[in-house]
Amino acid sequence: MKVSIIGVTGYSGVELLRILHSHPVFDIHSIHSTKVDRSISEEYPHMLHIIDKKVEDIDFDRIGEESDVVFLATPSGISKRLVEQLIDKDIKIIDLSGDLRLKDSSEYIQWYKKDPVKNSILTESVYGLSEWNEESIQSAKWIANPGCYPTATLLGLAPVIIEQFVEPASIIVDAKSGTSGAGKTPSNGTLYTEVNENLKIYKVNEHQHTPEIEQQLRMWNGEIKPITFSTHLLPVTRGIMTTIYVQLIEDLDTDKLIDLYKNTYEKHPFVRIRPKGTFPAIKEVCSTNYCDIGLHVDKRTGRLTIVSVIDNLMKGAAGQAVQNANIMFGLDQQTGLNFSPLYP
Repeated sequence: MKVSIIGVTGYSGVELLRILHSHPVFDIHSIHSTKVDRSISEEYPHMLHIIDKKVEDIDFDRIGEESDVVFLATPSGISKRLVEQLIDKDIKIIDLSGDLRLKDSSEYIQWYKKDPVKNSILTESVYGLSEWNEESIQSAKWIANPGCYPTATLLGLAPVIIEQFVEPASIIVDAKSGTSGAGKTPSNGTLYTEVNENLKIYKVNEHQHTPEIEQQLRMWNGEIKPITFSTHLLPVTRGIMTTIYVQLIEDLDTDKLIDLYKNTYEKHPFVRIRPKGTFPAIKEVCSTNYCDIGLHVDKRTGRLTIVSVIDNLMKGAAGQAVQNANIMFGLDQQTGLNFSPLYP
């Protein structure tokens, strides 16, 4: 299968390169960016003598004729324009931006402050939360790859939301991310001197991933109310930890909920449920497509604490994108993704 990557010079784009370089089925046919006419190893020296392909300008006709699937690793607002140029081509599209995720165009305008994609495209796009939308992904032409925070949050919440074990207005998500989640474009907030030895909250009650999380939660349970979603920047490169607090409706204990989660994700190898009394750390999933989840019920308060961790560039972006491509082309989901965590 021939693959094209648009936006290859960003962090998600180069992570796609790392995965697809050793994928047994997908072949990197062409790579594209606005930074053209140079080898990818000039942009990323760690790729020297591994991948020396030249970064090319975006030729929609050539991509459509020569490739089977295109990954869009471009920012929100840009992906939208690329999708509109590619939808008439005989090619599958996996978009890593937020442009295809929200079904309500008015929400996209409100949270992203950009013009939305055409409704006809939104209607046919499939939300690529791999563990939960496999059947739809199999037949999809274009995929909206989930955001990093929503992936960790939704995988952590899904079993108890679907079983309606949670008070609909009680969801609080305390999320923390490494700096690579902000992308490669420099800003004052991601300077070393600002991030090092520091921890800070940002986009308080305004993060653009909020409606994406709520949209999927309501698909599972229409009674869900708006959530409280807080995001923080960690002084690390990779990783997301979401600590989620929900009020339980029933008198449930930790053992029963761990059994629920194990049964739910039994056939999903990238979701690992921790034994009782143990909780995951972001380093334990570094450079992998795993999502590790730990659970604890506080009998005093009746609240469930869910800890869900991922690598934001892998399960939160490029890894899940390749997982979705595997599903689209009828491959085992783990194909090309069997990385063990990079530790310590």
